[in-house]
Amino acid sequence: MAGISYSDLRTNIRSYTEVSSNVLTDAVIENIVLNAEYRIFRDVPIDAYRKIAQDNLVANQEHANVPAGALFVRGVQVADSTSDFNNPIWLERKDVTYLDEFNNARATGRPKFYAMKGGATGNTNTTSGAVLLSPIPNATYVFKIHYNVMPAKLEASSNETNFISLNFPNGLLYCCLAETFGYLKGPTDMLQLYEGKYKAEVQMFAGEQIGRRRRDDYTDGTIRLPIQSPPQ
Repeated sequence: MAGISYSDLRTNIRSYTEVSSNVLTDAVIENIVLNAEYRIFRDVPIDAYRKIAQDNLVANQEHANVPAGALFVRGVQVADSTSDFNNPIWLERKDVTYLDEFNNARATGRPKFYAMKGGATGNTNTTSGAVLLSPIPNATYVFKIHYNVMPAKLEASSNETNFISLNFPNGLLYCCLAETFGYLKGPTDMLQLYEGKYKAEVQMFAGEQIGRRRRDDYTDGTIRLPIQSPPQ
C-alpha cells in the first residue's frame, strides 16, 4: 500500500523518538497527528479538498446554506436552469454590510452579489454558515458553490488513511516528529532537523499542488528553467 497508515505513523513516531507508549500514549499521538494534519492543510492549498456543490435557490430567501463541512467558499455561480446550467454568471463577492444596505430595500431579481455569514458549517447544512445574496432571488435559480472542505482526519481503526497520509507521507511524518519533539521539549537539534525536513518537503508538495496540478502545457507552456551562462 502506498503512503502510510495511522497505525504505522504512530509506530514510526515512537521508533524515531525512541520513546515508549508510556510517554507517547495513543491519546498524545492522536493530538500530535491532528496538529500536523491541520498545519499541512493550512500550509498548502490542496486540490483534493476543493469541491463543487449544486442546488436551487429559494425564491424570496436572501441566503443559501453552504454545503456540509465547508471551510470557506471560493466562488458562487448562478444560472437560469439546471438542464445545462444555462447562462451562468459569477457573483461578485462583497462584505455583508454592503449587502445589508441593498437587502434593506428588499430588491428582488437575479443575484449579482454575495457575502459570507458565519464560519465553517460542520457536518450538516446550516444557516450558521450561509451565502447572503443580493438582489434577493425572485425565482428558483440554480447555483453552484465552489468551496474547500475540511479534510478527513486520521483516526485509529475508523480512518487509517487519508489524502495527506497516502500522497504526502514523508511530509506528514516529519511534521509529526517536529510536533513530537516540541511536546517532549527536546532535543532542540532533533526538533530543528525535522522542522527543516518538513519545510523542504512541504515546498515540493506545494509546488505540485499549486504549480504542476494547476498548469496546462497548452495554455501555460512548458516551464523553462534559466541556465547560467559563463561570463564572456
